[in-house]
Amino acid sequence: MGEPPQITLDPQWHRQLGDELEKDYMRSLHEFLATRQQQGAVIYPPQSQWFAALNSTPFDKVKVVILGQDPYHGPGQAHGLCFSVMPNIKVPPSLANIYKELKSDIGAELPNHGCLNSWAEQGVLLLNATLTVEQGLAGAHQGKGWETFTDNIIDKINDHRQGVVFMLWGSYAQKKASMIDAERHLVLQSVHPSPLSAYRGFFGCEHFSKANHYLESLGLDPVDWRLPRLKETVQKELDF
Repeated sequence: MGEPPQITLDPQWHRQLGDELEKDYMRSLHEFLATRQQQGAVIYPPQSQWFAALNSTPFDKVKVVILGQDPYHGPGQAHGLCFSVMPNIKVPPSLANIYKELKSDIGAELPNHGCLNSWAEQGVLLLNATLTVEQGLAGAHQGKGWETFTDNIIDKINDHRQGVVFMLWGSYAQKKASMIDAERHLVLQSVHPSPLSAYRGFFGCEHFSKANHYLESLGLDPVDWRLPRLKETVQKELDF
């Protein structure tokens, strides 16, 4: 079997997950990824960003978990945080709908970019169930081992943290509800923000204000969900 990928992992997360990286399923996953690269597959995000969600939000700082399924599979989109794209990339439809709900829920100004780094830095773990994908092939790396790894992340938060908000959007994310102790954490569920489903309950769900009310009830600082506008981006304004 191949050696596990040599990727820097936040020390707090390494204490929680270091053993997982050495398990056979992770070695098999790395072997699969290395083989696909050798075969010419374009894998997103770049290897240095596979663990970007964990490195941006240390274990002890996690306040909110937002679960996605796969990274974006278009050029330059994925950078390791679910639903987020780099500042110079067109905002995807699901994220545009997230922004619409943000404005409706808390009055947040619509940003002119799709980068959610400021959320991650405040303790919002933006976790995809599968941490890699191939260009133009949604779901290409499902069932290869990533889900086992990311389920373990959810287990660690559920077991060793208290008072974390889990936002489960869409049927795939909602399946994770059974892993979470709703007496120790807040579980918020809704349909996916995709244009195909957002009008069936995502709009009006008020998850952002509900999360902050819960955090404040525990004496924790709320998340500032407002995203700073960037002065210079390739995409000057978004069309909502």
